[in-house]
Amino acid sequence: MIGIFLDIESNGLNVMKHRVIEVALKFVCLESKKEYASYSTIVSQPLDVWDKSDPNSLKVNGFTFEMLSEGKSEEEVSNEIFNLFKKHNIDRKKAVYICQNPSFDRSFFAQLIDPNIQEENLWPYHWLDLASMYWALCYKDYKAGKCPPPWETGISKNKIAARLNLGEEATPHKAMQGVEHLIQCYFALNG
Repeated sequence: MIGIFLDIESNGLNVMKHRVIEVALKFVCLESKKEYASYSTIVSQPLDVWDKSDPNSLKVNGFTFEMLSEGKSEEEVSNEIFNLFKKHNIDRKKAVYICQNPSFDRSFFAQLIDPNIQEENLWPYHWLDLASMYWALCYKDYKAGKCPPPWETGISKNKIAARLNLGEEATPHKAMQGVEHLIQCYFALNG
């Protein structure tokens, strides 16, 4: 099974108002940990989109409008991601997405790849999240008296990393470093 570890940075949290400004993903075999492919890019956006940015989101990811000029258009990014999935024969029978916050990432990913195109090509529709994996395992340990409950330890990726004796994700957040930190947390959590 291939894990599509994915992270997206955006200029805000409202998918109806904000846009993707950076996307990164890696295809990793969940059994062997072998990496099959990697993709990362900044996504350019026009000034009218930038002007709708949420300042708090930009504090987290550190992006400036000038940085977006180094990016590719949404259409270019869409084509490159589509071709990457096609090259590696990614489909729902052999791959799943793994994210920290799949409700966020899935919504913004749909800005780049239309859900109808994803469905026509039988792309994975399972979006797994690290926090739920952690919650289930931590709750089991809590019931066995081995640790505090997950609602006390916290379920942010950095809180999970701390519980697993891993470092925090570097700041400001960038999509590929988010993917790499997610992979590290996933394999530490799942043995």
